Amino acid sequence: MDKNTITGFILLALTFIAFGWYNQPSDEEIAEAARQDSIAKAAQAQAEAEKKSKRQQAVSMQMDSTAAFFAASKGTNQDIILKNQKLQLTVSTKGGTVTKAVIKDFADREGNKDVTLFEGKDQKLAFMFEGKTENINTADLFFSPKNITDTTVTLVAEAGAGKGLELSYRLGKDYLLHAQLRMTGMGGMFSPSCKTMDIEWSERCKQQEKGFTFENRYASLTWHNAEGGTDYLSETSEKTDEPIEEATDWIAFKNQFFSAVMISRDNFKENALATSVPQEKGSGYLKNYAARLKTEFDPTGKKASEFEFYYGPNDFRLLQSIEEESSFGKDLQLERLVYLGWPLFRYINRWFTLYVFDWLTAMNIPMGIVIILITLILKAITYPMVRKSYMSSAKMRVLRPKLEEATKKYDKPEDQMKKQQEMMMLYSKYGVSPMSGCLPMLIQCPIWIAMFNFVPNAIQLRGESFLWIDDLSTYDPIIEWNTNIWLIGDHLSLTCILFCAANLVYSWFTMQQQKDQMIGQQAEQMKMMQWMMFAMPLMFFFMFNDYSSGLNFYYFISLFFSAAIMFALRKTTDDKKLLAKLEARYKENEANPSRKSSGLYAKLEEMQRKQQEMEKQREALRNKRLGK
Repeated sequence: MDKNTITGFILLALTFIAFGWYNQPSDEEIAEAARQDSIAKAAQAQAEAEKKSKRQQAVSMQMDSTAAFFAASKGTNQDIILKNQKLQLTVSTKGGTVTKAVIKDFADREGNKDVTLFEGKDQKLAFMFEGKTENINTADLFFSPKNITDTTVTLVAEAGAGKGLELSYRLGKDYLLHAQLRMTGMGGMFSPSCKTMDIEWSERCKQQEKGFTFENRYASLTWHNAEGGTDYLSETSEKTDEPIEEATDWIAFKNQFFSAVMISRDNFKENALATSVPQEKGSGYLKNYAARLKTEFDPTGKKASEFEFYYGPNDFRLLQSIEEESSFGKDLQLERLVYLGWPLFRYINRWFTLYVFDWLTAMNIPMGIVIILITLILKAITYPMVRKSYMSSAKMRVLRPKLEEATKKYDKPEDQMKKQQEMMMLYSKYGVSPMSGCLPMLIQCPIWIAMFNFVPNAIQLRGESFLWIDDLSTYDPIIEWNTNIWLIGDHLSLTCILFCAANLVYSWFTMQQQKDQMIGQQAEQMKMMQWMMFAMPLMFFFMFNDYSSGLNFYYFISLFFSAAIMFALRKTTDDKKLLAKLEARYKENEANPSRKSSGLYAKLEEMQRKQQEMEKQREALRNKRLGK
């Protein structure tokens, strides 16, 4: 290390020593810092003492408050049975709520004569109240039963002389349970601003039908907005704590044919939270449902909080009648639990299908016959339009040779517009509308979709047998296996196979009808489309193999009669007479050249006129550029 380096280190050290000496505090500053540190320690000690005192005070107050329900916090569970001819409910004194619901005279998938909607820990319900110093949860309390009859019980959680929490239940004539909750002498435990209580309700929704996948499609957590209209969580995806933004008056844990519904007289507040979690096939459950709700609560006990619970079948007419039995006087629209489709299809089902179905089922005939009769009625109603549409297609078929002869000079690709215009002109002179051939499908589509929504939700089909079908509400396997195969599942449904076979026959008839009336490139394009038409029944098989046999049977019968009608019309149509009528109309129109065109042909004429004007303008512009 050289001399310069040593000198540098010495100077640097002296600089740090001088800086530290210059910045050291004076004796007065040291004393003041010590005084401030002492004050801070004293303040911290005082704050900790106050916090400890508050904790001890809170614990003391909580012990005092808990002491009010000390007797109710311990006890022995007792089950109270409420029953009528339609429903049997088990009410537990631990928590004071219904722990089991048995719907009578609806056999379950295991062959028992009654359906157990839920039992034990599968459903939980708790009412919670926020006191001044503690939260009260009815799930933690034991209630004493009083005034027990077959249809009524009063449960009381004692909190001292003249104090307590009272739950009263009254079972109606069928599936409606009326409930009242009231605090007595407990107003001092709540702050003056306490006007609501919390409700936590959950259920593991049991699989009740044979077809898990199909039943799961119709299981959903559903609610009714207080201002009208229903909504629901997705049946297929997991939804956790989804907010319900509007106030609601009921919320339902629904599976395909049965529901548990909770109705509030004072409505559930906005921003309730709803949860629906789909379960795995083979678990025995469809969904895990949960709802976190708020509703009105009077801590003084002057006004009871009132609820009604519906535990029963999703029967449209029955659910309509429940509104009359309800004591709340609300437009509940519980029948919306039976999903009838989007507005157009719901209208068809609501004002036609339901009435016809009620009329036929009142005759006590087999449900399979009911489906056949509904199909025949629908075919009879639509037959005039279908026949008119078929005759339009037949006119185009008999005119095909004349159209081919008249348009053969327009076979070049650039002449296709002229060819179409020539064809439309001939159609107009012969009085034929090429668009009416699409009418049969347009007529049938709304009906098909309406029945797609109606049949799976018709509880009347549940457990009903017909021919080889054991249950029209679920699939009818001709073979089953244990392994789940992609797109197929674990079975083959016979009615689905019949539906797809009938669809193939109907598609062939339709294709032949369209092929007979197409010309030139249209016929070539039809050859490509036929593969799609034949592929559709295969796609339907993968879609409908899990669906109910009643729905597949309806589609099979409908397609069978549609094909039969088309075959009969084809056999009874005299092409020569039809062509003679068309020729007479053509001559009549030719003799009246002043007849004004209308419809599609008029539009094509206008397009042709504009195209000719544009061609003339282009020709004039070219001549001008060439100096002609």
